[in-house]
Amino acid sequence: MKARKPLPKENSEPTKLWRKTSYANLIRYDPSGNYFCRIRVRGKLIRKSLKTDVLSVAKLRLTDEEKKHREAAQRQLAFLRGRGQMTFGDALEIYRARVEASPDIKSKTKDYYAQRVDSLLRTWSGLKKTNVRDISKQDCLDWAARYEGSATAFNNTALVLRAVLDIALESGVIYENASKYITRRAVKPKELRLPDNAKFIELVQTIENAGGRFSRDCADLVRLLAYGGFRLGEARNITWADCDFDRGEIIVRGDPEEGTKNSEVRRVPMIGEMRALLERLRNDRRKESPTASVMKVGECQIAMDTAAKKVGIAHLTHHDLRHLFATRCIESGVDIPTVSRWLGHKDGGVLAMKVYGHLRDQHSTSMAKLVSFESAAVNTSPRSRVKRRRDRDAAIS
Repeated sequence: MKARKPLPKENSEPTKLWRKTSYANLIRYDPSGNYFCRIRVRGKLIRKSLKTDVLSVAKLRLTDEEKKHREAAQRQLAFLRGRGQMTFGDALEIYRARVEASPDIKSKTKDYYAQRVDSLLRTWSGLKKTNVRDISKQDCLDWAARYEGSATAFNNTALVLRAVLDIALESGVIYENASKYITRRAVKPKELRLPDNAKFIELVQTIENAGGRFSRDCADLVRLLAYGGFRLGEARNITWADCDFDRGEIIVRGDPEEGTKNSEVRRVPMIGEMRALLERLRNDRRKESPTASVMKVGECQIAMDTAAKKVGIAHLTHHDLRHLFATRCIESGVDIPTVSRWLGHKDGGVLAMKVYGHLRDQHSTSMAKLVSFESAAVNTSPRSRVKRRRDRDAAIS
């Protein structure tokens, strides 16, 4: 499948010389069109030409390069095992090589791991040159005590520390991973400050009427995210072929090469506002190919920031619109497992229950007021049923 041209940002900059592809470790040099392998070796990011401008050939040569790095990491591990000593930097290089050469780790995740490594080295002076046998339980606890990042950043940095020391453990150089005594920090759930329906409509209209080149396109992206609960990367890659108007569903495939976050294709139903949005856009662009992207912009954060200030609501992100979708669904009576499935969660609703469980409880309390054994026995006339239906609708709203 031919890769689609990336969508512009609302404040698009000129194309850079190096362009990322949908494949981990594979980049393209725009002036020549040639592909390069980009991989981290001994802490430095290097580019090695694959000497081709043909993607299929580049992918094959990239696989060979990744294999070389995996084998080199294993040779280095064997050498260090035989030598009987290893610095943290030695183990770190093996860790980096494994991560970079892994085809199962997405490029964004690799970048995030690299950030955690940088954070670890920045907050633990001299760690890289330290012999792994000299890293004690107390050293690890002292580092944990002075780390000042967020709970999420701390937990993931500690995971990297543990993974690197596991390599030393695997090699037999150490017999216990001292970092295992580090306790995870509790992650405080983000307080959701979402606009009500009236403020959301005002927000979208403010974006649409801003008068910018991409103002209307940004407003449509905000609508799409709020009406479907998509991740931003998923929304960027929705094409007209993914919009099944007959069944009233949108097929979410994610990135053309890497797929969705959970590597699964899912179907999200079109609510009324979503169908109206897509039908309007399709009528305006009837000549577009089925493979064309529905959205004309790839993000709209600046537009949302500006509009939020004018409307007088809290800062809103692309991901907050996903929360807004889930919130409206639950408030409308959709059960949490169903909402979780629409969002693409694989845990059956565990995460959604943590984030949105309070909404379910509020809805449950409202609906419980309508339950009565006595009224069920005596109020069976059509008029009574109509009244109960009205009471139920009032409780939901």
